[in-house]
Amino acid sequence: MTTIQQNSFTEQLENTMQSFLKEKIETLLKEEIKNYLQVEHPEVANSRNGYYSRNWETRHGVIPDLQVPRDRQGDFQTELFAPYQRREAWLEDTVIHMYKGGMSTRDIAAFIEKMFGAQYSPTTVSNITSTVLEDVAAWQARPLAKRYAVIYLDGMYVKLKRQSVASEVIYIAMGVDEAGHREILSFSLGGKESANGWRDVLRDLYKRGVHEVLLGVFDGLAGLEEAFRETYPQAGVQRCVTHKMRNTLPKIRDKDKADFVTDMKTIYSAMDRDVAMANFDLVQAKWGKIYPKELASWENELPVLLRFYDFPTMIHYAIYTSNPIERTNKEIRKRLRPMNSLTNMDAAEKIIYLEALSYNERWSSRVLRGFADAKTQQALKKMFDEKYPQA
Repeated sequence: MTTIQQNSFTEQLENTMQSFLKEKIETLLKEEIKNYLQVEHPEVANSRNGYYSRNWETRHGVIPDLQVPRDRQGDFQTELFAPYQRREAWLEDTVIHMYKGGMSTRDIAAFIEKMFGAQYSPTTVSNITSTVLEDVAAWQARPLAKRYAVIYLDGMYVKLKRQSVASEVIYIAMGVDEAGHREILSFSLGGKESANGWRDVLRDLYKRGVHEVLLGVFDGLAGLEEAFRETYPQAGVQRCVTHKMRNTLPKIRDKDKADFVTDMKTIYSAMDRDVAMANFDLVQAKWGKIYPKELASWENELPVLLRFYDFPTMIHYAIYTSNPIERTNKEIRKRLRPMNSLTNMDAAEKIIYLEALSYNERWSSRVLRGFADAKTQQALKKMFDEKYPQA
């Protein structure tokens, strides 16, 4: 009995709220057309011409048969909503945020109907989220800053449905400016990760204004270093040390792994390059005969594995690995996980774009570790001036 009474009370409260809103909105509309005719355009021979009815979806439910005034000339347009707008903008924003959070269009439609009484089909929800695609195109073509101290490149795989479901790569580029502010510069999706795919990404960055870069940080994908140097020949290349360790450890026996990792850390945690090289000699003397191929591989790649020592000490931790962008990709993957597979390319782009916007907004007021140091910023400026002297 109590539940029935509570439900009845809730329904009465909702009806009262909707009636109240309807009355107040119609009063506002009457005052608005009065002001339009008598104050804004008194010189025009015009007058009221009755009303037309429409429904209006609000956060308090659907207001039915809202009486909207019109004029004889057909020029009046209320500021409360656009001519064919049937719902408040907040509801569209809510749909987009739920979609970003990983809810399917079907789940969103069911939620909105349950919460607000508005009946949305999954197709309608999809159409609302598709308005984001126009923003995606503009965002992907937006001009970028001329200088970035560091550009991180990393690919992540997602399940994408075309005719069947298969894993395809998302190419993500993240930049860090002289002040240490991070920004996702671009993303593109499709196929298997390749140097040619990254070459297209890098050329696009240059086309959009990124002309001066000090360092590129990425893994050891075949051909990627060459593709990067084609676009940014003045920049240094830092091979991700974490990736290198991941690739090396499966070849090390379990009984040796702990000691091997400890010894290798002395190389990339040294105070400077000279100490790092001396420590490598010690590691090679200890492990070189046991794991000759693995140590030879490290020796061959030391110039790009230790490139971070050319930069100010305060930012070594941030640039010797691609972890900053990998953490971002991990968060994006977490957002995508509830969706199992993305229904098409548009769905993928919408989700990733919304995540990129969120990250860039969050990072706009944060500085990456070490970059806030005044001496570090002076050193980076000097490096830019030396690599890219102004005419």
